[in-house]
Amino acid sequence: MQFNILNKNDEMVMSLVHYFITEENYTPIVVKGVKDEIWLENLDGPYRIIRINFNYIHNDEQYKFDIFKTKRVVKQIKKKTMSFNVNTLNIFLNLNEGVHILEEKNLANVKYTDINEILKDKNIETVFPNIKNKLIKDKEGIDLIVNVTNDINAKTVEDNKLFTKIFEPKKIIVTPLLIALSVIVFISMYIWGNGSQNVVTLLMFGANLRVLVQEGEVWRLISSIFLHIGIAHLIVNMYSLYIIGRQLEGFLGKWKFLIVYLGSGVVGSLLSVVVHSNISAGASGAIFGLLGSLLYFGYHYRLYLGAVLKTQIIPVIVLNLLIGFLVPGIDNFAHIGGLVGGYLITMALGIPGRVRKSERINGIIVLVLLLLFLNYMLFGYLR
Repeated sequence: MQFNILNKNDEMVMSLVHYFITEENYTPIVVKGVKDEIWLENLDGPYRIIRINFNYIHNDEQYKFDIFKTKRVVKQIKKKTMSFNVNTLNIFLNLNEGVHILEEKNLANVKYTDINEILKDKNIETVFPNIKNKLIKDKEGIDLIVNVTNDINAKTVEDNKLFTKIFEPKKIIVTPLLIALSVIVFISMYIWGNGSQNVVTLLMFGANLRVLVQEGEVWRLISSIFLHIGIAHLIVNMYSLYIIGRQLEGFLGKWKFLIVYLGSGVVGSLLSVVVHSNISAGASGAIFGLLGSLLYFGYHYRLYLGAVLKTQIIPVIVLNLLIGFLVPGIDNFAHIGGLVGGYLITMALGIPGRVRKSERINGIIVLVLLLLFLNYMLFGYLR
């Protein structure tokens, strides 16, 4: 004889939690001071927050107070994740029939009494097309517990492997090579030229200059990234590359990191020659590209890097842009171009476990449009 140790509400809770975690990539949130409710989070999901409430709510007053508490928790999550809008699905499994469900902005409230009601809800099926086929509905009791536990454990192991792969310490190769190349070029300007502050030497080694790029020397958009004007310029940029590069290379991997560095450097060089016709050189555009990439990466992993994003990455970007506008001689347009380029290139490349194909396509489209516009300005409008 098999005893069913779960009631109907328990079975619905386990089936829903199983579906949202294993099929829709939601993760549980620990919310202090609540009981008989489960909070799930997927910042890239159709609903960023899903709350499954199996408290018994017997009248409208209790329901309204429950909505008030829900909004308060969502507000805290919004602040933590730096989100403007957090669409939330609020699922009630133990609501008295006399309670009137109200429409709320960014808070969808639904109630179910059994599994069949969930499966017949066309609105939920529209948002989660797989729910009809993937929601566990033919098991109960011990069988349900075993299936749910095994599947969630397997999903947790898979997620932990991805997390470990991204955040574990790695051997950093590209960053020191980029630093070494810049140092070698800097020394070479003194051996085979008249120093890093000599205009002729800078142009000979590949500094950026609008008129020369327009004449076909487009290679200067890349070569100028490895040139520096004076020892202080070199030291500041290489120290910045050492600090930021090691971190980002570990997150993205060496090839994506190299693409971001060179690509954002080119975008920065392009914007620089479009805006002004002066000679320019330096890795700062590419380094700002790394900051843009880190901004994109940190946003998608803000549950882990939210504090770093708010207290370090964003302040560093804002402070350096302000310095660029206030201090003469700094090519701030190269910084802005690199920042935007790094963000878009990372969006186009994608980051493991977070970015959907549609977002990558959007990143590619916007990046291509930006490059076409800059090329039109440089080789068309400004000729």
